[in-house]
Amino acid sequence: MLFEVWAPHARDRVVLWLDDTRQPMRRDPERKGWWTAEVDAVDGTRYGFLLDDGPLLPDPRSRRQPDGPDGPSAVVAPDAYVWSSDDWPGRGLTGAVLYELHVGTCTREGTLDAAAERLPELVHLGITHVELMPVCPFPGVHGWGYDGVAPWAVHEPYGGPAALKRFVDAAHGLGLGVVLDVVHNHLGPSGNHLPSFGPYLTDTHHTPWGSAINLDAPGSDEVRAYLVGSAVAWLRDYRMDGLRLDAVHALVDNRALTFLEELSAAVDAFGADVHRPVFLIAESDLCDPRTTTPREEGGLGLHAQWNDDFHHALHTALTGDSRGYYADFARAPLAALAKTFGHVFFHDGTYSAFRGRTHGRPVELSRTPAHRFLGYAQTHDQIGNRAMGDRLSARLSPGLLACAAALVLTAPFTPMLFMGEEWGAATPWQYFTDHTDPELAEAVRQGRRREFAGHGWSADDIPDPQDPATRERSCLDRTEREREPHTRLLAWYRELIALRRSQPDLSDPDLAAVRIAYDEEARWFVFRRGDLRVAVNLGEAPAVIPLGGGPARVLAVWNGVRAPGPDGTLELPGESCVVLADE
Repeated sequence: MLFEVWAPHARDRVVLWLDDTRQPMRRDPERKGWWTAEVDAVDGTRYGFLLDDGPLLPDPRSRRQPDGPDGPSAVVAPDAYVWSSDDWPGRGLTGAVLYELHVGTCTREGTLDAAAERLPELVHLGITHVELMPVCPFPGVHGWGYDGVAPWAVHEPYGGPAALKRFVDAAHGLGLGVVLDVVHNHLGPSGNHLPSFGPYLTDTHHTPWGSAINLDAPGSDEVRAYLVGSAVAWLRDYRMDGLRLDAVHALVDNRALTFLEELSAAVDAFGADVHRPVFLIAESDLCDPRTTTPREEGGLGLHAQWNDDFHHALHTALTGDSRGYYADFARAPLAALAKTFGHVFFHDGTYSAFRGRTHGRPVELSRTPAHRFLGYAQTHDQIGNRAMGDRLSARLSPGLLACAAALVLTAPFTPMLFMGEEWGAATPWQYFTDHTDPELAEAVRQGRRREFAGHGWSADDIPDPQDPATRERSCLDRTEREREPHTRLLAWYRELIALRRSQPDLSDPDLAAVRIAYDEEARWFVFRRGDLRVAVNLGEAPAVIPLGGGPARVLAVWNGVRAPGPDGTLELPGESCVVLADE
């Protein structure tokens, strides 16, 4: 078996440690900084590298870390897992309904195998793709996953690489696609051994998490190849259907050919080779349509992006929140919502008071299909980064939750749900960590308290991220689905998703065809897509809405609503919604 490692920081020698034996490695004459050794090994064999006279280090390209990020790596034989089927055709984004899932809190067990047992529920709901939050190794057992330090491996407490393959295999067997959240913009603060090997980080740029990933300084060719190789490995070795790229706006890259272009080209080439659709979804707060513009048209060539502007407008319309970045949307929330429905980004070259400058760029509606933008009412960020990790269900009535569902699931964008949203889960989703370094654990604890003390919270009220109870509180309670109003809300989500699938107008990619009307004071909002109209009343009082047009029939309704009268007037109860079809 060939072992190889890029270790330009090694001065004189690199030694392969293999189950307590040591094998000197040779410099590769064709590749600067690379060392190789040919040694017999089998699946599960522990190994690592010693640079000069340094300590044992895990493989930067390790597929498995059975003892955590600081322990030796383990060989994962390519043929160790036998897939149940080789004929998965793939599942693209067009017509998709995504479901964001955190392995560690989806079930009390917190494993991939336990999560896989719940996949039939998502099929029954109407989901097409499961979007897994990061699964790369991090210190401890429980965490969000964004502190990963081994971008090629799978967190052992989740079940390791074999469990991830079983999960994907089970999902594909049920017709579900799988998307994996990957982090290229930073590495975790503990257990990161990459800088010992080479210039994976650079002080040329800095990020909110410290030194930046080296994408444009000396040595960055190999670093970029490392990240591209990792991304393609998830698609190839684990048969993922797509990747969600965390916070691409934090990738500092001043090269003419950007890392994201290089990555999207590699993913497109891989998809062409395997004859199945694979895609990249960016998280970006730049409001820049060039993120998803094809490379041949001067864009980065990513296939879709999260649209936080839609979320922020919807959130302020539902809750009245006006702090922080919500302030820009809270001045006239229904107008903000209308702009995102009609133009995708609220900030498309407009002034942002939160940023103190103009922000964004307009989307060319006639050239951009709607499925390139994801719309959602809740995500792990928008829940977990709140002081108490409270979901919308903690402060909204069932009627307003139903309105949020209607706006997300009938909007022109690709809809995404956060786990438990479909039944209005009452469990919070809080920020939790399991750092094994006591000093880091205390720093995270105090940092969290300081952050929210600035917003008026008492430090004693902020959940301790290191307390196991914080993670326990964040685990879903599926028994809620057997009680009202959760049962009814779950049925409503199923009805809307089924409607989205059965009505061609709801999958129309033409963003320019959406028509919107609203009344800020009365708090009603109506939009038309083809022959369908969706009306929501976010106010407590009944609303009289002048729809106009001809006769219409009710396709789906929350609370008793009759079809509009002959004059086109719709009477909609407070905190209610309806989907209508032209007769």
